Amino acid sequence: MALKSVKLYAYPLEATLQKFWCCREKKRLMAAALKFDGVSEELHKILDANMDQAPARRRVRESFKDIQLNIDHILFKTPYSGLKMKESYEVNSRGLEIFSKSWLPEASQPKAVVCFCHGYGDTCTFFVEGIARKLASAGYGVFAMDYPGFGLSEGLHGFIPSFASIVDDVIEHYSKVKENPEFRILPSFLFGESMGGAVALKVHLKQPNAWSGAILVAPMCKIADDMVPPWLVKQMLIGVAYILPKQKLVPQKDLAEAAFRDLEKRKLAAYNVIAYKDKPRLQTALEMLRTTQEIEHKLEKVSLPLLILHGEADIVTDPSVSKSLYEKASSSDKKIMLYKDAYHSLLEGEPDEMIIRVFNDIFLWLEEHSVKSTPS
Repeated sequence: MALKSVKLYAYPLEATLQKFWCCREKKRLMAAALKFDGVSEELHKILDANMDQAPARRRVRESFKDIQLNIDHILFKTPYSGLKMKESYEVNSRGLEIFSKSWLPEASQPKAVVCFCHGYGDTCTFFVEGIARKLASAGYGVFAMDYPGFGLSEGLHGFIPSFASIVDDVIEHYSKVKENPEFRILPSFLFGESMGGAVALKVHLKQPNAWSGAILVAPMCKIADDMVPPWLVKQMLIGVAYILPKQKLVPQKDLAEAAFRDLEKRKLAAYNVIAYKDKPRLQTALEMLRTTQEIEHKLEKVSLPLLILHGEADIVTDPSVSKSLYEKASSSDKKIMLYKDAYHSLLEGEPDEMIIRVFNDIFLWLEEHSVKSTPS
């Protein structure tokens, strides 16, 4: 998540909100003008649909999925002919229809179960697809789900009324995965990117003995200070959130620019067509801020085997807090990898050689910990 500082001085609240709405409309018009090379006008019209609700997002994804998975990005150059992939929808205990996907090696039992927690605004049907293919091609069973309100799952797009509810939804879904007789005896790992890192940590704190370890990529333990609005602005937004929790009023930088170092890959981020790209909704932003503050005060309670990976030039989530997590976590088995000059999106937005390096670090750790955790 990125929150841009703005100066409000003594603007009346009404004028301030009007300014936000104007910026929002300008951004919407810019997005509508976006053109993809080789994509028909008919498909471009589909992109103009209001994607607040899941049925519209599902139509857009269905129309663009073949285009997405054939873009010129290293994540989509991994052969997947030897993989079993399954997509499904299931209504959870809160009555919400959740989209999920799995990737399994076809010819052998997985070495371990990897449960993916995606980042803010994201979905498990684009870049996560490429990450999952690489992990499954290396012999791991990978499972992912879209949180309510994100990707193909039911719910208002980009709206998080309660971060705790997302955590409960993730626990419910992945508990069912791990209870499957096919996977019950396998080591199981949480894999969290950005906001998904906060989700993974909260899952662990609620289930301290349930996981064999966690891989955290640029985890959202704290939003970078210069991304958070000034104190006065934040207090105003908190007040407005009680009345207009779903409104898109929180200032935001361009996420692709802030998160992707490689300029060519930054352009490809636009192909994540069902990602939430508008300003954060008020309640969503407040839930994320509260969650990071809570996690910051509970770092010493993190006790599972841990691999933390963070770009030193990350301006979206604060790498210094990843260092604090490493130092304060009570885990006896923990490792941190900091990558010089790297931005936030280590597996999607870096030059190819950096992406390969990060994957190699992940594979080495997973291989070691899958062997350690395998029952004798």
